[in-house]
Amino acid sequence: MKRTFARRLLISSLVAAGAAASVSACSSADPTLPADTNPVIVTASAPPAISGGTLLVTSTASIANLAVAADSDRDVVWLVDLATQHVVSVPLQAGDEPGRVVADNAGRVHVALRGAGAVATIDLTSGKVVDRTAVCSAPRGLAIDSGFQAGGDVLHVACAGGELITLPAAGGAALRSLRYAGRDLRDVVVQGNTLLVTRFRTAEVLAVDAQGNFGAATTPASITGAENFGASFTPTVAWRAIPGPGNTGAFLLHQYSADSQVVISQPGGYGSSGGGGNGCDGSIVHSAVTQFGPGGMAGGAGLPMPTINGATVPVDLAFDGSDNLAVVSAGSDSVLMVAVSSLNSNSGDGCVSPENTVALSGQPVAVAAVPSNGFIAQIRELDAPAQGPALVFVNQGMVGATIALPGATRADTGHYLFHHDASTPATATSAATVTALACASCHPEGHEDGHIWTFDTEGQRRTQTVSGGVLETAPLHWDGSQTDLSDIMTNVFVHRMGGAPQGPRHVDAFGDWLNRIPAYPASPTGTTAQIEHGSQIFHSAAAGCDTCHSGAHFTNNQTVDVGTGQAFQVPTLIGVAARTPFMHDGCATTLADRFDSTLAACNGGEKHGHTADLAASDVADLIAYLESL
Repeated sequence: MKRTFARRLLISSLVAAGAAASVSACSSADPTLPADTNPVIVTASAPPAISGGTLLVTSTASIANLAVAADSDRDVVWLVDLATQHVVSVPLQAGDEPGRVVADNAGRVHVALRGAGAVATIDLTSGKVVDRTAVCSAPRGLAIDSGFQAGGDVLHVACAGGELITLPAAGGAALRSLRYAGRDLRDVVVQGNTLLVTRFRTAEVLAVDAQGNFGAATTPASITGAENFGASFTPTVAWRAIPGPGNTGAFLLHQYSADSQVVISQPGGYGSSGGGGNGCDGSIVHSAVTQFGPGGMAGGAGLPMPTINGATVPVDLAFDGSDNLAVVSAGSDSVLMVAVSSLNSNSGDGCVSPENTVALSGQPVAVAAVPSNGFIAQIRELDAPAQGPALVFVNQGMVGATIALPGATRADTGHYLFHHDASTPATATSAATVTALACASCHPEGHEDGHIWTFDTEGQRRTQTVSGGVLETAPLHWDGSQTDLSDIMTNVFVHRMGGAPQGPRHVDAFGDWLNRIPAYPASPTGTTAQIEHGSQIFHSAAAGCDTCHSGAHFTNNQTVDVGTGQAFQVPTLIGVAARTPFMHDGCATTLADRFDSTLAACNGGEKHGHTADLAASDVADLIAYLESL
């Protein structure tokens, strides 16, 4: 692991034209990987981590049966007439990373540009971008609201930094700008005068009233040991929220993560009943759909939802308006068909097997209902030899016609290893053979789930981030026990997750992709003066913060006891404001808790920087500076 990433990328020549094209790094095949990653492939520009929810099918009287697919791999939006299969390409700017897509009532669609901090508006008649509006550093969820004002549709934009911004759909200045202190907003579902807004990592649902007040958070019910074969689970990562039946309430597609002890001292501890991943498919992470009522409260009897067997990295879902949900399992290259009635009639004691598991010849990232014709899935990368993006019809549990899209291949070995089931052969198509666990299960979108795990040999450990050039902060893990990525692949990917051993070529390819995941973009709340003053405090000899938190990643890569009773790795501070809770065991819920002198057992007191005597205003300014990193 001493080789630089630049050297690794030079093991093959890069294509001169079209920097997004993939390049082969080696010519020999590996039987543990599917054909689309043989030989090992590294891309010139790394494809982004999967976020899902990038597809819609229009249903207005003027424009019906038009699929709109935002392609974050190629920075393009595809407009596909599903009747004639005519394809129009709407190019965006490099690095835009288009995400959520919504249609208004005037023949326009709006696309969240996750990488550019903006929203693009596309006129469907001309097939051109007619507006581009900066909104926030990390836009995520979108929703069209026809009842917010008398003057026409408005667009609600939810941002990872906590901003909830309302814009005129026809263009213009923001009509309202709110901010949720807890950050991490994800999707928006309109319910009359109320908005249901989800939070990504905690799977919370917030009701926002007409006056812009955020209500108390509601979450899916936890699963107790008595209900799930001895293991307990907490709701985590809410990948997607969509309107419920009759556009009332919402369906929330989320994960459950184990609270019970995880026995990592045994092989395959993340995916076996003995390791703490009891119930359903045996994993420490499960997938589920919870139905919420119009006010944000969980529907039904309030029981924990049954988990869905075989759904790995569940990035999207769609509802056909009847009784059928389609769930995208990006980790197993499949779409799972689940009946709403089977979820709501289950008592929460176990899992639901899908009515159908539809195996696809490529990796799905999104799904949408097609009126009177089932569903259609968006494929980011077809299997070899075709490769490239596509749309695939899925109806009555069967694969229908495929509409190939003209984009170049974005196959990448590191991307594949991160997002697919680690402990399942790539050829598996049966849910019974899937343990439903990938790197992206705990590191969604290339970051982390914020969950606090209890390991038998280590105690409580909060999931660490893997973004922002994490390999440059080695040694890795909280205690610095993993020298480099090779150790991670041996001790975590193989031993804990049950994955197949990977040779040095695959480890290098994985590292090339992993180390190019960007950190969360900063979304500070303080004024320029506060941030500047906070920077002065941080870098002062009196506070001593930069004694350890120094350099480009704000870490000296050392393992230090800062008063918590054990030496831990100094973490990077890039994007730290988005990574609640803090400390190795998550004991500091907020950055303010980190500096609370009454919580010395958590923050280490004077051994963790000299901040105890700072005035409250100085602490506030210091936090404002940290939020800007």
